Amino acid sequence: MSRSILKESPPLTKADCFSVFSRYKTEFDFPVHYHEEYELNFIENGKGVKRVVGDSMEEIDNFELILVGPNIPHAWFTHKCTSSFQEITIQFHRDLFHEVFLKRNQLNLIKNLFEQSLKGISFSQKTIQKIAPRLKSLDQMSGFRSVLELMAILDELSASTDHRLLSGEHMYNADFIYMDSRRMERVVEYLNENFSRPIRLSEVAELVEMAETAFSRYFKVKTGITFVDFLNDIRLGHASRLLIDTKKSIGDIAFECGFTSISNFNRIFKRRKNNTPKDFREKHGNVGERVFF
Repeated sequence: MSRSILKESPPLTKADCFSVFSRYKTEFDFPVHYHEEYELNFIENGKGVKRVVGDSMEEIDNFELILVGPNIPHAWFTHKCTSSFQEITIQFHRDLFHEVFLKRNQLNLIKNLFEQSLKGISFSQKTIQKIAPRLKSLDQMSGFRSVLELMAILDELSASTDHRLLSGEHMYNADFIYMDSRRMERVVEYLNENFSRPIRLSEVAELVEMAETAFSRYFKVKTGITFVDFLNDIRLGHASRLLIDTKKSIGDIAFECGFTSISNFNRIFKRRKNNTPKDFREKHGNVGERVFF
C-alpha cells in the first residue's frame, strides 16, 4: 500500500446526478483513494481480489457488492485473482438525497443505509444475486428513469438485513479528513510520511501553527476520532499489508510501523481487528508460509 492516500476527483460532474461505469478487467491498478461521493461497487468473477475499506482488508469471493460512504479510503487489488472480471462502479453526489429529504419518515431506511456506509457496507451473496441484473442494466437507461432506478436499487439495499459493516469500531465522520482543508491534508501527509517513528501531538500541532489543545479538538471534529486513534489506524493499515505480503517477523513489523512494543501492537491490533497479528497472517497470508517471531 502506498504511504499516501490519493484524493480522487471522479469524472462525475455537478451537472449529473450519478455516473455508472461497467467494464471487464484483468487487474486493478488504482491505489488507495477517497472522494466526496458515495460509491456502490459490484464485482463479478473476482475471487482472490483483495479489498481495502477504511481499516478493513479482506480477500473477496466471486461476487462482491460494497457501498462506501464519502471520504472513506478504499481500493481493490488484483492480489490472487487470475481471471477476467466485471466491475460496475456507481458514484453519486452526497446531495442527491438532501438531508431535509432524508428526515422524512419514508426515507428512514435510506438514511440508515447512508449512515452505515460511513464504515463501508458489504452485502450478502443472496442480496447480490438479487440486485445484480438491475446493476448490469442501469447503464442502458437514461434520464429521470435512470435516477428512479438508482433510487429503487438503494431502497432495496436499505431493506437488506443480511449485510455487514467493514471498517473498525469507530464510525468515520462524514466529513472525514481533508474535506476542503489544506490544513488537514498537510497533517495527513505528514502522518503518512512519519508513522514509522514516534509522533507527538505537539509537533503536529506546531506544524499547522495551532495550540495543542485547540488542535486536538479540531482534529476530532474533522475526523470523528482522536489523533492517537487516527495515527494507529495508519500504522495498522501498513502493518496489515506487511503481515500479508512479507515474511517479516511480527516484532519487526510492529517496530517498523511505529509501535513502541510488541505487546502494545498486539493489544491494539486485536482490539481493532478482532484477531491477533499471528491469526490475521494465518488467515490472510500466502498459503504455506510459516510465521517466525
